Amino acid sequence: MEYGTAIVEQRDGADRRRFNWRTVVYGFTLSRRRVHRRVGDDGVIFLDWHHPWLFFLATGTMLLSCADAFLTLLLLERGMVEANPVMKAVMSQGTATFTGTKLAMTALGIFVLVFLAKSRFLNRFRTGLLLTVFFSLYACLVCYELVNLFRLM
Repeated sequence: MEYGTAIVEQRDGADRRRFNWRTVVYGFTLSRRRVHRRVGDDGVIFLDWHHPWLFFLATGTMLLSCADAFLTLLLLERGMVEANPVMKAVMSQGTATFTGTKLAMTALGIFVLVFLAKSRFLNRFRTGLLLTVFFSLYACLVCYELVNLFRLM
């Protein structure tokens, strides 16, 4: 081993940082990093572990979005009108396009919000709070649609 200006390479050939499906499964089931390692890492917002409440909110919001799509189609059959102009335009392409677009947009939004859950929005509140807001809004929307559906029956 030589000291001074020359640096001697001491690594073996195996690189532990390779990414494969084992990495995904291991990271999902046995994630360990729940807090930052160093004091200077407080600005880092991405960790291996998310609170179970985020899983509940993400899953619940997706299920409510599915219920919303189903109830919207039922209400449109019974004479109601789609109020969202974007979804109205998508709906003109067909039911499958409407459902796929609605669920894809919701899933993408949920993915982004969970990924950025520890960041701050407008330097005021955590982005994860937006998932709670969207879950609550979807719950109110589904209740509204159920009331209208029972009224029309």
